[in-house]
Amino acid sequence: MGKVIIVTGVSRGIGKSIVERIFKLSSDAIVYGIARSEAPLKALKETYGDRFFYVTGDITDQVALQKLVDGAAKEQGKIDSVVANAGVLEPVQDVNHIDIDAWKKLFDINFFSVVSLTSITLPYLKKTNGNIVFVSSDASDMHFSSWGAYSASKACLNRFAMTVANEEPAVKCLSVAPGIVDTSMQVNIRENVGKDMTSEDHAMFKDLKESNKLLDSNVPATVYSKLALNGIPVDVNGKYLSFDDPILKEFA
Repeated sequence: MGKVIIVTGVSRGIGKSIVERIFKLSSDAIVYGIARSEAPLKALKETYGDRFFYVTGDITDQVALQKLVDGAAKEQGKIDSVVANAGVLEPVQDVNHIDIDAWKKLFDINFFSVVSLTSITLPYLKKTNGNIVFVSSDASDMHFSSWGAYSASKACLNRFAMTVANEEPAVKCLSVAPGIVDTSMQVNIRENVGKDMTSEDHAMFKDLKESNKLLDSNVPATVYSKLALNGIPVDVNGKYLSFDDPILKEFA
């Protein structure tokens, strides 16, 4: 049997590309995915058949996460890797206009759902000497105006990867930033939430699109997919890296 991999946020963007890349790179891998929108999940199921299984639900819903993990473990008998991709950008607001409830909601999605998924899958990953890959962000260690909530949540993921790697020797964990990718998040920045950023930062993101400098989602998706399929190298276990770090060149 091939690798059994759980991927979150698979309905679009990087998550969808990760699923597609896994199947292109491996003829026998099986993916269990979760997202809130069922139509894209059905489309993936129709395309990949018995290689793709899904749960429609919110990743902050413990019941949905448990259903996803139980499905993979009971139906396939193992779990080899997890790619925690799902996340949101909003609220985009500076420190003078903080909506604490919105921050808490973002952290539930971007951070605590990942902690929960890690906790649920860890017993199975320990049996396979498995891997957990977190989709982080360049914003975790550099400033973009009004991205305080998002940036902090991704920085927490980086630190959590270090924690998992150091506290569970049977499982490897890595946090990887995907670069600036041409997804719906970028559309949202250009057309909606950019108004709440500085004009300089907003203009930078618009220029990236206009100058064709945004990455195709398949570029970082290939790195995440190969890490999930081939395993995280021991020398990067627990680290935070960019997808194009030279140390990950074999996964590009």
